[in-house]
Amino acid sequence: MKLLTEYTEFADLEILKENTEVGHKPIYRIKGPFAQAEVKNRNGRKYSYQTFLREVNNFQDKIIKKRALGTLDHGNSPTVLLNEVSHLIESLQMIGNDAIGIARILNTPRGLIAQTLIDEGIILGVSTRGVGTLSGENVNDDYKMITVDIVSDPSSPNAFVDGILENKDYFITESGIIMERAIETLQTKVDKNANSKEVSKYLVEFFKEISKNV
Repeated sequence: MKLLTEYTEFADLEILKENTEVGHKPIYRIKGPFAQAEVKNRNGRKYSYQTFLREVNNFQDKIIKKRALGTLDHGNSPTVLLNEVSHLIESLQMIGNDAIGIARILNTPRGLIAQTLIDEGIILGVSTRGVGTLSGENVNDDYKMITVDIVSDPSSPNAFVDGILENKDYFITESGIIMERAIETLQTKVDKNANSKEVSKYLVEFFKEISKNV
């Protein structure tokens, strides 16, 4: 599986700025289409309606528990790092082929950066982050949506995604946990070399990989 991201410009979204009591910061929200099914997107990929409907339905538990966090810029793994969180997704539902969402931009360090960029008129966007495999231009049914992030518009979206965000393989365990393929590869190598001095080398490589996401 690869890490897949899909970009939507803020121009397609409504920015809501709600004034609060005097002395308090206003509340920023973004509302609009966070993703679209059944059409080829800017990255040349196409998602089926049924796949997005399933993932949006599965995402509701995160929304209810206030765990639907997104970051300012994509991380390079399926993990949402708390020190990069910029917003909380409060609503996401399929209306026709569009996944319509509402996200509140938080007063975290990354959220404050996003608020400042909006106030300065900087064009930003939202981008889904998930893992899945491809059959040509079609995203397969094994796709799993992780979150929706706030991103800038890369000058070459395809190069950005292919060169940076799709450089690792992942697999989903029976319990639904997304893990780097390096872990599965390590297990295979250890099984084949249980009595080999190579095992220590594989362990070093393994811990280097997982330390990147700790």
